[in-house]
Amino acid sequence: MFRSKCIPVLTLTLAMMGAAYATAQTDQSAKQDIKDAGHETKEAAKDTGRATKKTAKKTGHAVKKTTKKAVHKTAEKTREGAEKVEDKTN
Repeated sequence: MFRSKCIPVLTLTLAMMGAAYATAQTDQSAKQDIKDAGHETKEAAKDTGRATKKTAKKTGHAVKKTTKKAVHKTAEKTREGAEKVEDKTN
């Protein structure tokens, strides 16, 4: 007789406790939400920094290459001009 009355009560109690425990685990507090947002912002800033570094490096290489081209072209034209002057003076 005791078992027949207690088993439904215990089952109902355990079910209610389980539901309350599951709800407490899935709900996040506002404090945790703010922490999560802070971590995501930090990671986004890191990603932006990496992208900026990569772009700066690519731009630096392009500038160096273009500058070298310009220097060589200028030197070539300078030599041509010097040859012209030399030809005129001879």
